Amino acid sequence: MDELELLKKDWKNQTSEYPKLSYDEIYKMILKKSSSIVKWILIISVLEFAFWTLMSFALKDSKGVRSFDELGAENILIPMTVIGYAILIYFIYLFFRNYKSISATDNVKILMENILKTRKTVKQYVAFNLIYLVIATFVALGIEIEQNEVVRAKIEEATANGDALMFYAKIFFFTIVALGAAIAVLLVFYYLVYGLLLKRLNLNYKELKKLND
Repeated sequence: MDELELLKKDWKNQTSEYPKLSYDEIYKMILKKSSSIVKWILIISVLEFAFWTLMSFALKDSKGVRSFDELGAENILIPMTVIGYAILIYFIYLFFRNYKSISATDNVKILMENILKTRKTVKQYVAFNLIYLVIATFVALGIEIEQNEVVRAKIEEATANGDALMFYAKIFFFTIVALGAAIAVLLVFYYLVYGLLLKRLNLNYKELKKLND
């Protein structure tokens, strides 16, 4: 017998000594990893909520925010703010519920369903944040156009010169560019944070599917 065959035989003997994981052990490993991922999704969503709340308080006394507050649009802004925060808190509750559900799961099929539910919740959370940003931006733009005396004076001047259409076009163009940049930044952030976590969660789902076949 040559040296290569001896090495093969020796490797086979060594690998046979390694312990084989049982079905339950593999399931518990995937469960633990999935639970950890969902816990991080919950933690990051809470930190994100806290960050934006602190930012809103920190910028409250800035010149731009004060001048916007003077436009007297509280009847629109306060309900929007309350609704926005209420929905964000609801999403955090959903993340917490998903975490508790996955942590207490004792069935492969149910764990797979909970993983899919978590992925759906995260996608809805991201979609809500982006849609809310778009709505809030155009609401703020409408308030500026309707209530800001400086903007109104420029509109009247442009209208008198026959340039009203061009004036509005410039406003909407710069608004869309700024909004697009903000959305791009948020998408990169969400991909690097939630996207990568969901990718790992999806790998766990695939492993569970193999385990269940």
